[in-house]
Amino acid sequence: MAEQSTPAQPPVSEVVEAQGHLIDSHIMEKIFDTVVEFGGRFEVEQFSIGRTNSDPSSLRLRVEAPTEEQMEQLMTELLALGCTPRDSGEVELKTAEQDRCAPEDFYSTTNQRTLVRYRGHWLEVGNQRMDAMIVVRDGVAVCRRLRDIKAGDPVVVGMKGIRILPESKERDRLAFAFMSNDISSERQVETAVTQTAAIMRHVRSEGKKIVAVAGPVVVHTGGCEAMSRLIRNHWIDVLLAGNALAVHDIESALLGTSLGVRTGDGRLEQHGHRNHMRAINAIYHAGGIAQAVESGRLTTGVMYECVKAKVPFVLAGSLRDDGPLPDVITDMNKAQDAYAAQLQGAGVVLCLSSMLHSIAAGNMLPAWVKIVCVDINPAVPTKVSDRGTGQAVGVVTDVGLFLELLARKLGAA
Repeated sequence: MAEQSTPAQPPVSEVVEAQGHLIDSHIMEKIFDTVVEFGGRFEVEQFSIGRTNSDPSSLRLRVEAPTEEQMEQLMTELLALGCTPRDSGEVELKTAEQDRCAPEDFYSTTNQRTLVRYRGHWLEVGNQRMDAMIVVRDGVAVCRRLRDIKAGDPVVVGMKGIRILPESKERDRLAFAFMSNDISSERQVETAVTQTAAIMRHVRSEGKKIVAVAGPVVVHTGGCEAMSRLIRNHWIDVLLAGNALAVHDIESALLGTSLGVRTGDGRLEQHGHRNHMRAINAIYHAGGIAQAVESGRLTTGVMYECVKAKVPFVLAGSLRDDGPLPDVITDMNKAQDAYAAQLQGAGVVLCLSSMLHSIAAGNMLPAWVKIVCVDINPAVPTKVSDRGTGQAVGVVTDVGLFLELLARKLGAA
């Protein structure tokens, strides 16, 4: 007896819409490629292109996928590209039953501007960041980290009632042409410096903060003096770093060495290997970095300028730290909280040869805050971008050279 064949399942379909500078930002082609990549098909039902620089384009697309599971995966990807189901309905909420325990089907955020439809209104989600949950309470939607979820929180689950608005290229931003995701070569460093200075001036005119995330390479490459001038002339509003930057900056200021190497002539100081510990010891004797400045023990350097200019700094500790300095926050949760608090209101973040701290800062930022990542190793800005921080711009050059050129361009004497 012949076996009866199982009838083929009909494809699952969904109509999605997107709006914005879809062509300029290559979002439309990404949408099409994503549908094909996930084994689906698409049919353009409607498309209109903006007629002026400020007019958005709009797209309505019918997409098909072989199974419900594939459609769910596809819709997750399309949502991140700014597509919204035409009949998305209201956002779905489930109550967290325990502290730090979200419902299993929670929606995980991106760093793109996000809206949720709640009781007939689209609410913009506050404190936007990636890898968080969305809690909606009393008509207010906000991103919340898993460890901050409390029992009773109404947490967004599933995909309904969610709209993402990806950042798009403005058509007339030729003045900031280097602000793409491409990695600049060293031959373009002067152009990158000019553009970075321009965007810093723009950020300052808007009353937003300029944040520096810096590693100890700033000291090793002779960038302390230029960075000190930038701080002294109010071109840096916040410094985020680890123990190492502060230790080697203070070692340089007190003893004229960095990792035991003389900053003046590059020669190895006799018994210089212990100088970083001598620097840490001196700060402990003073009672802290600010006290060392106030007592006259510390009179130059990046940390000195921060204290004198009242520029807040956060030093986040790690397992490999010597000391660490008394100002270093060794509780990782508290260090993350302190970083996130200082990044509020940032307009641009300068990541200066510090891969891990740069990635951490990038994870805390919404997509509309620009990041300029400077490192001699091209893998570092690439890794920062690969972590989902699409607004990061890579400049491959010596960070000491970059800071010196930047200080000159901004007139930081």
